[in-house]
Amino acid sequence: MDSDTYKTITSSSQGIYKDKGSRFVSIAIPVSDQEEIKPIIDKIKKEHHEARHHCYAYMIGHERLAWRVNDDGEPSGTAGRPILGQINSYGLTNIIIVVSRYFGGTLLGVSGLINAYRSAAASAIENAKIIEKTLQEYYEITYPYISMNDVMRILKEENVGQSEQSFDLECRILLNFRISFKEKILNRLSRIEGLTYRYLETR
Repeated sequence: MDSDTYKTITSSSQGIYKDKGSRFVSIAIPVSDQEEIKPIIDKIKKEHHEARHHCYAYMIGHERLAWRVNDDGEPSGTAGRPILGQINSYGLTNIIIVVSRYFGGTLLGVSGLINAYRSAAASAIENAKIIEKTLQEYYEITYPYISMNDVMRILKEENVGQSEQSFDLECRILLNFRISFKEKILNRLSRIEGLTYRYLETR
């Protein structure tokens, strides 16, 4: 995988695993921000209000640095980490997987729980559509109207994405392009007299 790509899922997907009467119902959901996590978990707890545990793991960001696991009352290390292990196994990010356990009356033991939560998480991922996304950097450029043709030629030749535009004596465009193309594109643009650029975000 290139440094400016990452893998995630396109939409929510579900899975299930059963063992000795216990049911482990899993759901994988695409997320982009940690603020989305709590509302998702609250909603799942309401939908599966008879489940005894709602364990989860998430990974956010293209660098895969923002993550968390939660065992929700299961023995430490038996639920959240096996779920995270499946997220890592598939190399995914911008995803949360929640596994709701309906207790069947028989204790599964540490190894049984680890296998159950791992298998339930894998089931949800296997039912998901995984895509590879390209990481884009967004910039604002401003330049004098007289430089319009030079700017537009570069944007067309480098296949640069454009969103907001305003053309006046001073022109302004919001651009986006793959991180791996950044150096070449900004070098070309910076040679245009009077052009300035400002970094906005990466996503």
